[in-house]
Amino acid sequence: MKDSLRVIISTLGIISIIVMMIGCSLRSEDEVYTQNEVSKQNKVVELIWYQLGAPQEDGDLVLKTVNDYIKDKIGVIIKIKYIGWVDYNHKTQLVINAGEPFDLMFTSSWANDFSQNAQKGAFLSLDDLLPVYGKEMLQNIDLRFWEAAEVHGKIYAVPSEKEIVNMPMWTFTKEYVDKYQIPYEKLHTLEDLEPWLKLIKENEPDVIPLYLTKDFCPPIYMDEIIYPLGIEYSYDTNNLIVSNLFETETMKSTLRTLREYYLKKYINWNAATISDDKTVKRFVTKGDGQPYADRIWSRNLGYEVVTSTIMETKISNYSARGAMTAISRTSKHPEKAIQFLNLLNTDEYLRNLINYGIEGVHYDKVNASDDELRSVEGSDHVYPFKIRYNNDNMKRYDVPYWVQGGLFNTYVPEGEPLDKWQKFRELNKNAETAPTFGFDFDSDAVSSQIEKIKSVMNEFVPPLYTGSVEPDDILPKLQQKLKENGIDKIQEEIQIQLDEWKMNGQ
Repeated sequence: MKDSLRVIISTLGIISIIVMMIGCSLRSEDEVYTQNEVSKQNKVVELIWYQLGAPQEDGDLVLKTVNDYIKDKIGVIIKIKYIGWVDYNHKTQLVINAGEPFDLMFTSSWANDFSQNAQKGAFLSLDDLLPVYGKEMLQNIDLRFWEAAEVHGKIYAVPSEKEIVNMPMWTFTKEYVDKYQIPYEKLHTLEDLEPWLKLIKENEPDVIPLYLTKDFCPPIYMDEIIYPLGIEYSYDTNNLIVSNLFETETMKSTLRTLREYYLKKYINWNAATISDDKTVKRFVTKGDGQPYADRIWSRNLGYEVVTSTIMETKISNYSARGAMTAISRTSKHPEKAIQFLNLLNTDEYLRNLINYGIEGVHYDKVNASDDELRSVEGSDHVYPFKIRYNNDNMKRYDVPYWVQGGLFNTYVPEGEPLDKWQKFRELNKNAETAPTFGFDFDSDAVSSQIEKIKSVMNEFVPPLYTGSVEPDDILPKLQQKLKENGIDKIQEEIQIQLDEWKMNGQ
């Protein structure tokens, strides 16, 4: 299918000419609306869009401005339905399972599982629609994102083009880094942190040395194949052998270190049960970052942080599917939905409006200095200005910037380099690909076992990963529960499919 994708993209120009010459369409004349036909049809349709995040105080104001713009452009208005972070997985599944009519939905490898939803038919295949209604974004977005958007040879979502690899990072509060002259850039492993956790514990009684939450995942490289199932494995990349991660010495050692830190009170006592509380004073925590993530986190937290990368990562399904928008199989207007996503990912004004809010209300443009402009001479995709947030009004419209669409035509805020997106492109260009990139596990044969394993993992993993329990006592109980509920059968099925995938030349 990778070759097919390349053929599709390279022949878009020919397809467009044919469509113009013979007036062909994928559906009947009454169902198809292209940009040139909007004025003729004089019909505006509403698209319902489920997004991850909280409703915004100025959401209606921004949405009215968006709709006034796109209504004239493509004959569409949108209605956004927000679902909070904690409830997103559960509530989106309720919507999907009920067959509720809607058009667009945020999906990813880590929230509202993309692969599973695509395989069970919740999302619409876009292969026929993209060359006609989304040709600009199909050509512009990195091919590897489109490859990640495939499940068993068909595209089921439009990817948000951003960093293509995961970048787990230690995030340090700069106040304590400066105060104790901590060489944070040299701290990468969990064990590297120990002397500095001890120092903070002894000298800063009001500060949690290592702040963890129930969603914490230890810094061990894991491939994406079974992550959405709530099961974690490591891989022998030479032979692509699936193995149970909890049986590896690496994981056992990591869990013992976390337990040691917990007993020394480096880790907050309630880590296994809480979500992030930004008001808690902490020295270091773990985040999944990107280039210049420290600038964004500092702004959101209200104080400065600095970061160090934990490990080198490769392009995987998990990383490349970090943010996507799918079209529902229940959508009555899939052509219009693709048109809207195409406009969103190619129209500078629309993308920044829906991302930052209204210029002059939520932000203002500030010309870049001569020194800044000179520093980026020769760089592509650089705006000659930055944006300055109106701090009071920004709080009234502050959405997750990667949920709606790609990042590379969004404006750069003050405090970040003008060529930020150029650096992202360079990161993506130079990233290596994991040997399992493109493999999708078909879970139908072991679906009942998977549901049971999910429950087991939800019970055991948060306390284990946060050091809240003794791993040498709990791991045997976890392994027994996993085996009783079919872990061996799941592992065997993954291996069979992985071997077949590799044998077919993937």
